[in-house]
Amino acid sequence: MELHEKERRTTGSLSQMNVIPLVDVVLVLLIIFMITAPFMYHGIDVNLPETVSGKDTSARRFVISIRADRRIYINKDPVHINLLDDRLSKIALLGPNLPVFLRADKDVPYGFVLLIMDKVRGAGIEQVMMVTTPLPETAEGR
Repeated sequence: MELHEKERRTTGSLSQMNVIPLVDVVLVLLIIFMITAPFMYHGIDVNLPETVSGKDTSARRFVISIRADRRIYINKDPVHINLLDDRLSKIALLGPNLPVFLRADKDVPYGFVLLIMDKVRGAGIEQVMMVTTPLPETAEGR
């Protein structure tokens, strides 16, 4: 009788947790985050001009954006033009070869863009790069 009792105990319900559904949920969440992560970059909406030599500048950098209504932003922070010199001086202190990307709406007057570029260079930042949107391949004639 004793042998029969031991046999019943081992064949009864197990008290272990099944981790397969947990792993499935974690993998699904990982896939969702991997898909949505590239869309997390939000900048200031600027209608950029298109050029053949345009490159993607999605990495974390200092970006000065000028909207069509001449509002100025450093990364996502709005900056009044009178305070721009002070903010640029602080950025220049971070490093002498720090690149700054200038994104200006194509409807902003050329003279205003040059004024901002002059302020950037006047703050001691030598690497000012203009950001454009690459032309579609069909517009290049390929």
